Amino acid sequence: MTSSHKSKKQDLPPTAWAVLGLLSFPGERTGYELKKWADSSLRFFYWSPAVSQIYSELRRLEELGYATSARSGPEEARSKRRYAITAAGREALAGWAADSAEAGPQVLKHGLLLRIWLGHLAEPERLRARVDEHLEHTRGELAAVREAMEHAREVPQWAFPALALRWSERQHLAELELAEALLADLDGLATPAAPDAPAASDASDAPDAPHSPGAPLGPDGPDGPDGPDGPDGSGSL
Repeated sequence: MTSSHKSKKQDLPPTAWAVLGLLSFPGERTGYELKKWADSSLRFFYWSPAVSQIYSELRRLEELGYATSARSGPEEARSKRRYAITAAGREALAGWAADSAEAGPQVLKHGLLLRIWLGHLAEPERLRARVDEHLEHTRGELAAVREAMEHAREVPQWAFPALALRWSERQHLAELELAEALLADLDGLATPAAPDAPAASDASDAPDAPHSPGAPLGPDGPDGPDGPDGPDGSGSL
């Protein structure tokens, strides 16, 4: 591999590696077929590039010698170009997949949560409707993930894609739980809190009446009706 190719390899974006990864499974595929597969697998945990971007990456991979293509013969009514990974491409992809470099932080851009964050500018019922729409969409995506999982189970070579899809299934289930909790939180904001009732007064908690210095503590003194030493003050009873 030339130094120019090595430099291009280092500059490959993750999308190029994803497209090359789609080619790493058995069989040759057209760009359209790669797009369909990306829509039924990659998009559930990464993203699905546009058809134009897939073809752009395929051309780049061919220039690097990582992919090859050939047009179909006259036996097909419509000519199609199919792509396959090369030995050099498989070696490069294996090296990239095993790279110990940090894969990067997970990027979360939640459009619904951005609107919830701006909820002080919206009607409460409109916010609830958006969450309901999100729940419906997520249920649909969960069904699509499970359908893809069923297809993956039928192909022994797709064992690892099946693991990624299983993770995506758990992620969608968690998203449903979070959205349901968000609805409950919105209900809590819509219901004004009841004011706290004043605490009942307790006579035992009332402060003692103040005493003047030297004043007797009992009715007639501290130790009885006639003073500390008995009725006659002599100390005798």
